[in-house]
Amino acid sequence: MAVRLRLTRVGGRKNPIWRVVVADQRSKRDGRVIETVGHYNAQTDPSTIVLDEERIRDWLSRGAQPSETVRKLLRTQGITPAGR
Repeated sequence: MAVRLRLTRVGGRKNPIWRVVVADQRSKRDGRVIETVGHYNAQTDPSTIVLDEERIRDWLSRGAQPSETVRKLLRTQGITPAGR
């Protein structure tokens, strides 16, 4: 099972709020998730990024791969995968 850290959309119409989740890469964008590890709201100024750093590092050490967008969020928060 290939596990990814990626975004899933919540919030109302024209009001997107994103959760950072751990999910099987084969599941749908808003489908089944393994664990929620944070959230992201780009509509606030500045953008709100709340991440559970301990859980994210745990999943990265287990081999989970972040999507490009989540990788950018991790970089802005100062979280980098080990060995990269």
